[in-house]
Amino acid sequence: MPLPSTENQKKDLQQNTPNKLGDKFERLNTIVEILRKECPWDKKQTPDSLVHLTLEETYEMIHAIDTGDDPELKKELGDLLLHICFQALMAEERKAFNISDVLDAISEKLIYRHPHVFGEEDAKNEAKVKSNWERLKMKEGRKSVLEGIPAAMPELLRAYRVQEKASGVGFDWQKKDEVWQKLQEELEEFKTCQTDSEREDELGDILFTLVNYSRFLKVNPEDALRKATNKFITHFLDVEQDVLKSDKPWSDYSLSELDELWEKAKAKLKHSANNGNSNKI
Repeated sequence: MPLPSTENQKKDLQQNTPNKLGDKFERLNTIVEILRKECPWDKKQTPDSLVHLTLEETYEMIHAIDTGDDPELKKELGDLLLHICFQALMAEERKAFNISDVLDAISEKLIYRHPHVFGEEDAKNEAKVKSNWERLKMKEGRKSVLEGIPAAMPELLRAYRVQEKASGVGFDWQKKDEVWQKLQEELEEFKTCQTDSEREDELGDILFTLVNYSRFLKVNPEDALRKATNKFITHFLDVEQDVLKSDKPWSDYSLSELDELWEKAKAKLKHSANNGNSNKI
């Protein structure tokens, strides 16, 4: 007795891996559709319920990149593709759009916003590309060059993107030395603060200016801070292990003793970096 067509379809999805890229994407999308119909967990999901999971997957992808873990990166990119297909399927259920519309939209946007590649416009450097990009987005109907920056972004990254967009229309410092001088001014102003409110305000100015300076150095402050935090965690965990092995409580250690353990941890990481493992944080 032949299996029902849906069972045949499942067997085919399990046993056959397509060769063509388009067929591979179709396979994934079909799997998502079947899960949506038949898996109790998938049936219950809504666009909102998946948001925090999508963020988790994004952070896990970033971690895989930071640690140079390509096998894990492959998995995390797949997880993000799953979320894209899932959100598109739920949009199709409410008759808003489908995955085909998503693919068309991004392809058309990339072609439209790269006239120096797909058209006759000239763009010999990155700055010109960014300038063209912002001009084209305004032609699409945006009322402000700052439109489209999510308020929920991490604040270092949001400051960086705001400054980038302002720079894209020419509103920017001319030289990094000017930004450095502004940072020194902000630090001096911070020293004279008398109230918590003033300190909060001036500290915000310092951070915003520091983000501006990092932009001139072509360093993303979000990436820099994440890697610095990871480095601190690595050092601290080494110190913690030494403390635990000693059977002495933290309170029995003097600051100078902890500093010695810290320097030992730093030397260990430096040795690891010199042996080609600098990306393994």
